[in-house]
Amino acid sequence: MLFDQARNELELIDRHTQVLKIVIENGPIGILKLSEITGMQAHKVRYSLRVLEQNGLIKASPQGAVAGDSVDEFLRTANEKFKEMKDLLDMIEKHGDEIVR
Repeated sequence: MLFDQARNELELIDRHTQVLKIVIENGPIGILKLSEITGMQAHKVRYSLRVLEQNGLIKASPQGAVAGDSVDEFLRTANEKFKEMKDLLDMIEKHGDEIVR
């Protein structure tokens, strides 16, 4: 359907940010502990860690994942980016309301 891909992407962003939050608060932390805390399957945690590492938000250490060099910048701009996405969703909703009327 029209919205499935967007929904999947938003769910991925949610999952990645959940994993990042836990790494920041509890790092160093391994995949199994992250999986236990989040209730996510290990392969999903592993994928989120890979994406976060590729973006410089986490880095691997012998003891597990820790916050990366880009995490401070991400945290400074995250709320602004989330607001931009919310504003876009609000606009899409408004257009949808206009179509339904």
